[in-house]
Amino acid sequence: MTNKTLVKNLSRLGFPLMMPEEELDVNRTLADVVKSHDPRLWEGFPVVLMNAVKDNKFNFNSVASSLNEADRKRLHSLVLLSLTLYKYYHLSPSWMGRFKENLTNADKNTLNNFRKLLDHHNSVNFAGMDFQTDRLKKTFELYFEKEAENSKQKKEKDQELSLEYSLSQMFSPRQKELLKKKLEGLSLTKTEREYYSRTVKKKVVALANAELHRLAQQLSQR
Repeated sequence: MTNKTLVKNLSRLGFPLMMPEEELDVNRTLADVVKSHDPRLWEGFPVVLMNAVKDNKFNFNSVASSLNEADRKRLHSLVLLSLTLYKYYHLSPSWMGRFKENLTNADKNTLNNFRKLLDHHNSVNFAGMDFQTDRLKKTFELYFEKEAENSKQKKEKDQELSLEYSLSQMFSPRQKELLKKKLEGLSLTKTEREYYSRTVKKKVVALANAELHRLAQQLSQR
């Protein structure tokens, strides 16, 4: 097994820090999406743009500088389409206000037209290509579903680590093992049952005491 394969496998097993950090040029990536002329990639442009602005690395002029005149117009249209989607979902990225200050009346009319098409589930046409608004919205919604799932998983992991730390303050490794077996409904040996009843259960009962819990909260805040 090569080192490269090992690093990849370690990353898939939850050790991504082994992967070398590569600087992502978000502006070049956005320009490449525009230049691809691929409708599937263009449908995802609002998602890519949303992620690109998270670290304040998005620069419209930098993206446009690497495009020809025709693609600069396409970039402009894709950004307008993105702005329409953001507004449709009641999102207000910090950069959106600054960008809107430079919009022409024609741009504002385009925004209004895009919004009407989104509201009525019609297709959007620009650069000679048709985009189904239902697909645009579905792609955007899938992104937020994934974001929500990632946030949920992170929260659950944080809670798990917090619980593990708290348990370690009260129970020995052997006692935590017995607690886990009890929670999972696994059978205990005679020795384990006696030890659990004699030692571990007393701590569990104490922790379940509402007054003790209230006292602990008061003390932890002082």
